[in-house]
Amino acid sequence: MNAVALDINKPLSLASKDLAQHRFEYYAYLRNHRPVHQAKILGMKVMVTSRYEDCLYVVKSDDFLRNRGTITSGSRLPFPMPKSISFLAESMITQDDPEHRRLRTIVQKAFAPKNINPLTDRVEAYCHELLDKCLMASEVDLQRDFALPLPTRVIGEMIGVKPEEMHKIQNSVRILSTGLTGWSIVRTMAWDLRKIIQYFRELIEAKRQKPGDDLLSALIHSEEDGEQLTEDELVSLVFLLIIAGFETTVHLITNGAIALLDHPDEMQKLRETPELMGSTVEEMLRYAGPVHGTKLNYAVRDLELRGVRIPKAMPVMPLLGSANRDEEIFPDAERFDIARDPNKHLAFSQGNHFCLGAFLARMETKTAFQVLLDRTQDIELSVPRDKLEVVAMPGWHRHKGLPVTLR
Repeated sequence: MNAVALDINKPLSLASKDLAQHRFEYYAYLRNHRPVHQAKILGMKVMVTSRYEDCLYVVKSDDFLRNRGTITSGSRLPFPMPKSISFLAESMITQDDPEHRRLRTIVQKAFAPKNINPLTDRVEAYCHELLDKCLMASEVDLQRDFALPLPTRVIGEMIGVKPEEMHKIQNSVRILSTGLTGWSIVRTMAWDLRKIIQYFRELIEAKRQKPGDDLLSALIHSEEDGEQLTEDELVSLVFLLIIAGFETTVHLITNGAIALLDHPDEMQKLRETPELMGSTVEEMLRYAGPVHGTKLNYAVRDLELRGVRIPKAMPVMPLLGSANRDEEIFPDAERFDIARDPNKHLAFSQGNHFCLGAFLARMETKTAFQVLLDRTQDIELSVPRDKLEVVAMPGWHRHKGLPVTLR
């Protein structure tokens, strides 16, 4: 694609397949020529910001809120949702303080380093278990067979799902991962989400009757101990935990592996200098992070940014994936450099809505690549590079799969 072919007079479709395939060319054009630009998502007009400083402003400034209803005195959402699932839109991630702080204070304890570090040995053991199977298989999809089951099992254990019911969590994850794009969103909202909600309500009731040593039981106890979590809040928090504890990790491992395969010299450097694993994961987050946009932020008043008017209540999405390639912040930004320092990327956003699952995602990704590189001498794509399919999903940079040969 020739980036200058972007029609500045038309909204940029965030669900466009062309954007998904050539997103970094689009981002470069936007940063250089249209740093604040009109876009559309699900037929709705939004504004997007593409430069680092502007994205940081949107996620940290009091000029924007997540709850649209606070600004308009109307609906929280700019489009209607079935009543039976609309409460999911009122989760912590779309709340503002003080309600956001109340919910986050309860949940963030589970994601604190002191609670995540003890999981490291179990994560490492499971990585070895998965690789045992991968190394015996003639065909391996590193996403399906390694990156996907790892965080699915971890988040399932965290919320106390029995091994024999793990398939229900896996099915929930599949629907949340693949059912929110294109026309499938209609079936997902009309049918699949209701089934998932019902399962989570049953799980919550089971934990009420027989609490365990898990996060969900702790959340229920907090409700009964005066924190006043409703059942709807508990269900929406479980959804959020799955997204925070699963989605980022699956696609960070996948995208990170592709970045290493695209840069064999950097992969060899990492094999020879394993102490660079920490900075490697940070560079994967910057260069190939899966989260490219936040939930919508709404202007609390009429604003002007880079000479562009943003009316009150206009939804704005900061393009974090573009901010992380901003040449004014990251020297030689298009280069994948596993020793990059400093590396103040926005892969997990910033401000009040900094990703709760950041520490968990970093730990799982670091452990996964330590085991993967220790157990293999060579990793090669088993399909041509241009056959790796990118998913056209607004706000995400995801691949459908990653077929490889492991030796």
